[in-house]
Amino acid sequence: MPTYRYPILIWQHSGGGWTACLVEDPNDIAAVGVTGNDVAAQIKELLQWRMKRGQTLSRPNFNESKLVWLKAAVRPEYKTDDRVFSLKQTVTLRVPSVLGRDRSQLYLCSMPTIGVRFTYDDEADLDGLASHYVQAAMKGKSPRELSRYLPPVVVHLDDAVVHIPPGASEREVRPDLDPLPLIAEPLGSRDTRRRLSRPWQRDAQVAKLVDLLGRQRSSVLLLGENGSGRTTVLAEAARKLERDGLESDDVDAANITRVRSRFWLSSAARLIAGMKYLGQWQERIEQVIEKLSEIEGILCVDNLLELVRTGGSSPSDSVAAFLVPYLQRGEMRLVGEATTAEIDACRRLLPSFAAIFTHDQLAAVAKQNLKVDCARDAIPQIYRLFARFMPYQSFPGRAAGFLRDLFDRTARAANAARRAKNRANIEHHVADGEKAIVSSQSVIDRFIKLTGLPELFLRDEHPLKIEDVVAAFRARVMGQETAYSTVAGVITTFKAGLNDPQRPLGVLLFCGPTGVGKTELARTIADFLFGQGEDQGAATGRTKDRLLRLDMSEFAGPGAAERLIGPPGGEPSELIKRLREQPFMVVLLDEIEKAAPEVFDLLLGVFGEGRLTDRFGRLTTFRSALIIMTSNLGADRMESFGLSTAPSSDYDSEAMSFFRPEFFNRIDAVVTFAALSEPTIRAITQAELRKLGQRDGLTDGNIRLSWTDDVIKKLCVAGYDRRYGARPLQRAIETLVVTPLAKFLVARPELRDATLHMSINSAGQIEFLMKSSAK
Repeated sequence: MPTYRYPILIWQHSGGGWTACLVEDPNDIAAVGVTGNDVAAQIKELLQWRMKRGQTLSRPNFNESKLVWLKAAVRPEYKTDDRVFSLKQTVTLRVPSVLGRDRSQLYLCSMPTIGVRFTYDDEADLDGLASHYVQAAMKGKSPRELSRYLPPVVVHLDDAVVHIPPGASEREVRPDLDPLPLIAEPLGSRDTRRRLSRPWQRDAQVAKLVDLLGRQRSSVLLLGENGSGRTTVLAEAARKLERDGLESDDVDAANITRVRSRFWLSSAARLIAGMKYLGQWQERIEQVIEKLSEIEGILCVDNLLELVRTGGSSPSDSVAAFLVPYLQRGEMRLVGEATTAEIDACRRLLPSFAAIFTHDQLAAVAKQNLKVDCARDAIPQIYRLFARFMPYQSFPGRAAGFLRDLFDRTARAANAARRAKNRANIEHHVADGEKAIVSSQSVIDRFIKLTGLPELFLRDEHPLKIEDVVAAFRARVMGQETAYSTVAGVITTFKAGLNDPQRPLGVLLFCGPTGVGKTELARTIADFLFGQGEDQGAATGRTKDRLLRLDMSEFAGPGAAERLIGPPGGEPSELIKRLREQPFMVVLLDEIEKAAPEVFDLLLGVFGEGRLTDRFGRLTTFRSALIIMTSNLGADRMESFGLSTAPSSDYDSEAMSFFRPEFFNRIDAVVTFAALSEPTIRAITQAELRKLGQRDGLTDGNIRLSWTDDVIKKLCVAGYDRRYGARPLQRAIETLVVTPLAKFLVARPELRDATLHMSINSAGQIEFLMKSSAK
């Protein structure tokens, strides 16, 4: 049966009577009697009675108690009406005092005979503080009143032992935690432990964190890159502290329940969620601090910089600024996580907040009971893929999450197969009790869905010929042989693993007249490189399209760079959100020459180092992206706007003269697009008509299209503009083909299994004839 031991002080007055009271709270419980044993029994009986009545008994918080005598010089005073007369002589008062420590290792001093209790930090300060508090307690007392506090005849220290019935301690000593469960989750809870894996080879860091939090009672900052294991190290340290009770070695097993939920994980957004009126979130945080103080709890936040950004219009009225005085006075403790860039931003924006923390620097999955096994080559495969294609990700962070997700998906698939087997009552390849296996191929398949990269890029044994890349581009973009070869060279360099891992996959400048296929080639590259990713449309409202297009004419004028990355106190821009959500994509900066000069300055770091950092230190990586810029520089100096077989201006020299040298030198290649030739226009027209034949209105009725060469000529003339290239071609097809075809079909709803032949009639219009039927 668990017990509580409360230290009590027992003394005898000069008149022969005895008094006892609790050392921890002298003004709460006291007893008088004829013997010392009598008063001690009364204290114990009262504590037991309180417990049986269901009153809360706080756990003893006065450890290593010992009895000493302290002296203080007190000056008696007389009071008459509104005047005070002090005596010249002082009286030296000897006071029996009990010294000890609380669970946080602070020094305690209790003087039960005069009802005084105080804490202190240094033993050398005890005499001075004792004299101060005694004089304050005796102030205004006359000599007669002081005589009541003369040293007792006999005094000794004892314990009142209270037995706690099984099951009662957890119910009675657990405090009301509201509003903590609303804004945070206990780090030691079962759900949190299940979500976080145990830290591997981090015993030294866990032990250091246990010491900082348990014995030194510091507010700690965990420094490390995202994914380096900061939260897992913190969760392990919290588990050890809550399990072992390092702050108070005398706590028995039954009392651990009171401190089981001492570490609470939250974020800046959760702290102020739902608070919309002035002063609301400040009041909530004060309540949180009060509750944490009652349970000796520690608030943990997963992003320290967010505290500086949240709560007000500037860092000076943020949540972090509100917490500073509480942290400085030691009224609460905080564990925060941050990267090096984020803590630098904290020092710049709110130095007093960053200076509070003790730093713990961190450097860059266990099998669960899921009936899932792991092939021997699966783990090395995961490491190889992440090291090769995501070298900027800290290990084990995202790689460990990838493996956990793979285990979960494999387990769900195996369970679904077992249920299907049971329903059908037939033989199935997943037998009862047999473990599903995470194989190397399943790792490859999941990585393809994550990144969109085709398997031939993930397996070194699969060859990739530059001719195959050129052929894939030629099938969708016509007449740009020079562009095919240049881009194919960048892609084969990436396949060979020879690209610079500290830069984007490539930085290309597409130059040429408008309407010649620059944007279409960028879209083709996105499909070729990243077109195998899973469709995210249901979750995000987007398709699996990996092309992010920005019209740079929208980023001209003052404040353009700020619009590109997002306002200082607001949400990140579309560019930043998309790249953080999916770093494997093609970023198309259309008409780059129209951007403001400050945008070029911002892009220097993106092109040179593949990373972009905002004023809060938040990092966005571009090292898995291919950046393509388009420009019409030099197109206005062509000799003619008509059809041509080769470009007639030196686009390289135009780009060099327009861009600053430090910007131009970060471009990997200037890809030149030629003006469209007549055969190219014809090929594009035929390709567009073939796409038209794949629309639902035709395929649903098994209706095919055919056409004469005169139709192609008519569409080429109508759809090609010497100034705008082939861009008007789709409008011409919609006007001359799609609209008449729609009228033809809606007038014949019964039409099925037919071939419609397009030709030019005597009036020069396109007409449709049913040429033959398909059985």
